[in-house]
This record gives sequence, C-alpha cells and structure tokens, in this order.
Amino acid sequence: MSERRLFDLHGQVALVTGTSRGLGQYFARALAKAGADLVLTSRDPLALQEFESEIEALGRKTFCVALDVRKRESIESAVESAWKHFGQIQILVNNAGCNVRKPALDVTWDDWDLVLETNLRGSFFAAQAMARRMIANRYGRIINIGSVTSVFGYAGLAPYGASRGGIRQLTMSLADDWGPHGITVNCLAPGWFRTDQNKVMYEDEEWVAYLKDRIPVKRPGRPDDLDGAVVFLASEESRYITGQTLLIDGGISTGSTRATARSSSNSLSTGQK
Repeated sequence: MSERRLFDLHGQVALVTGTSRGLGQYFARALAKAGADLVLTSRDPLALQEFESEIEALGRKTFCVALDVRKRESIESAVESAWKHFGQIQILVNNAGCNVRKPALDVTWDDWDLVLETNLRGSFFAAQAMARRMIANRYGRIINIGSVTSVFGYAGLAPYGASRGGIRQLTMSLADDWGPHGITVNCLAPGWFRTDQNKVMYEDEEWVAYLKDRIPVKRPGRPDDLDGAVVFLASEESRYITGQTLLIDGGISTGSTRATARSSSNSLSTGQK
C-alpha cells in the first residue's frame, strides 16, 4: 500500500463561496490542483461558466449553484443541492464578501447592513448549513476568509473591519462548538492583495510605495501566495489546528514602519538620541 501524499485532496469536495471572480477563484483553483472536486457558487451561475471549464480542464468535477449569502433560503438551497449532487462535502471556504470604503461619518445604515450581512452573517449561516451535514460524517474543514483587518484597524473601513474582526471571533467560537465532531474551523486572513474591490487604490503610486515600505517582504501579496495556506487548512495535515487566524500578509501585521526603523538604527550607530 503506497503512502498517502501530504496535502492531497483527491476524493474530497470543496464548496467555495463567491467564485465568479477574485480571490475566490484562486482558492478554488488551488484546491482543484490539490485534487479536490469543486462546488462553485455565485449569485449568477452563468458568470461561472468560463471558470468551470478551467477547473474541469484540470481533471476535476464541478457543480455550479446559485448562492446569495445575504439570503438564508439561498444558502440552505445551495448547500442541499450541492450535497445531493456529490453525496458529501468535506471542505467549506467562506470567501464571499464585499466592502464599502467611506469615512466613518459617511457610512449609512444600508452600507453597514450590506457589509455585515455579506461578510459576517453570511459566513456564519453557510458554516452552520455545512456543519449540520459534516457532523454526521464526523469530519469537516471550514475555512473562514478574514483579513489583516481582523487584527488591525484602518480608517475608512469601519464596517469591513467590524465584519472581519467578527470573523476571527466567530472562527474561535465555532472551533470550540464543532471540534468534538471532527470539524476544524480556521480563519485565513490575507493582507494587502490587489482585487476588484480595491484595485483603484493600486493606481495611486504614492500609496503603493507607502504600502511596500510597511511590508517587510517589500511587496503586496500575489493571489498565488495564498495557495499553500488554503490547501494546508483544507487538508488532513491541519487536523490539530483549529480556532486559529493565519495571516498571509508579508509581515505587515508586525506593525513595522521601515523608514522609522532605519532612522532609529542610524541614530544608535552614530550615538544620537
């Protein structure tokens, strides 16, 4: 009998929310390359056709389903349909999300509801719907997508930061709830990655230079920087890890300010105070 390869997801099925664009597609692609079959979701399943063909070209099976995480009946229907199609789902990646960038004084009631209902409430009820079925199998990997704003605060991101901070706390609570049933729940928290939601910021060269100066590895994230983390958290190799937030941020969460650090170092070397 041959030894099983590390991080091998062959024979498993992953449901990734929000796979019509952005990081959701990168998460799904990484899981597919590791061997998982995929449930692809979007509010508009027609938007998934091209990506579905790409995943199937990797030799993986797919199932596309409509899912709007702001509607509980949509979550229940999508999970039920996907589970019936494959007969089992071992992995959930709670990726669907949105953002509203405004000064705190300009945030409206509707802005708040949009972001919190999508990012936090939607993630909880998707996890709940999946966990009800995973518990019967005594196995599950739930990966909630957070952000560096799960641990850091930034101006202009009040609802988003609240939702991502909530994801971190939710992750710990669900890990405690469902650990006895063989389900791990972890939070994958990207740092600064260029996506459709924030691409306008990366058009500001001065801001990009400022950002790079604060990141120890000196660059924003590339989507494939997340591949290893999502596969690890989805795999059997992460079986003793739960309730954790894994920051994939190039080190920005160290809180370092490189220019200041260099200035301090120069002062010490010259004996200045």
